[in-house]
Amino acid sequence: MINDALHRLLLDNLTTATILLNAELCLEYMNPAAEMLLAVSGQRSHGQFISELFTESPEALSSLRQAVEHAHPFTKREAMLTALNGQTLTVDYAVTPILSAGKTLLLLEVHPRDRLLRITKEEAQLSKQETTKLLVRGLAHEIKNPLGGIRGAAQLLARELPNEGLRDYTNVIIEEADRLRNLVDRMLGSNKLPSLAMTNVHEVLERVASLIEAESQGSITLVRDYDPSIPDVLIDREQMIQAVLNIVRNALQALSAQSDLRLGRISLRTRTLRQFTIGHTRHRLVVKMEIIDNGPGIPQDMQETIFYPMVSGRPDGTGLGLAITQNIISQHQGLIECESHPGHTVFSIFLPLEQGAMHT
Repeated sequence: MINDALHRLLLDNLTTATILLNAELCLEYMNPAAEMLLAVSGQRSHGQFISELFTESPEALSSLRQAVEHAHPFTKREAMLTALNGQTLTVDYAVTPILSAGKTLLLLEVHPRDRLLRITKEEAQLSKQETTKLLVRGLAHEIKNPLGGIRGAAQLLARELPNEGLRDYTNVIIEEADRLRNLVDRMLGSNKLPSLAMTNVHEVLERVASLIEAESQGSITLVRDYDPSIPDVLIDREQMIQAVLNIVRNALQALSAQSDLRLGRISLRTRTLRQFTIGHTRHRLVVKMEIIDNGPGIPQDMQETIFYPMVSGRPDGTGLGLAITQNIISQHQGLIECESHPGHTVFSIFLPLEQGAMHT
């Protein structure tokens, strides 16, 4: 028969978060995987009520009590748990009642879904980005060729015109052709490869902050929440400033639409994350830069398309800023995400801290 020490050894080495509760829904045991998931110590939390480990809904507590009373197992999909540190977790969990020494215990097996859902969403986003890039390149080629012909014909026509005053019309044709060509070039983004150097990301954010403070003339609150321990990262400083500035300017313009700009707040936050997956690569350490504003938010029907070229929520917007930002972040093997609802919009930029080959 397998002894208790081996049972515990097996549980301690499972990658599945495992929690054992007594009939009063107080903690009897949690394995290291559960400690890591909930960011708590199993030893210190022993005997605590389940709501002191994480919170869900009153209905969830009722289901656990029924499982104790009726020895009825159940499974819940995509449950939203809030850990003690405030982090929201999306998990699947299975509850199995166990009878031991005349008492009912509950075994919870918790499977985090956040990473899987995020990777699925990210892969769809990257696929859309590649499709959009191919579409824009094809469209740009088809536009630029006839534009060159139109411009050249207008120049030749201008030379043959007998009346100098008629050149105003050919000048309009040439200027509009140039304007369209410049627009197409902006859609395509820069062809210049990143000029990489080890850079402190806070230098980038401080440069953006100084520009925004000048543009807003101090009319909004700018909050800095930096992790000073973040090491330098291999990036193109100027391109990264442009990428972040595009996001922060959008936030400033969204706040400007509100009745009282003085209530507007933009937060710049930096953190590091361990074992983070970008695309198909798992990185040991990444830096996360967040741009957070308390503006009206991005309309729900636009949130899936905001990184597409020519998509803008403003009547006078070109819809190129976020498309350019995404292209820059992609060249740095990074990832950009957005979550938004009224009063809270967050753009998150993830950049690998280890050096590697750049995408072009």
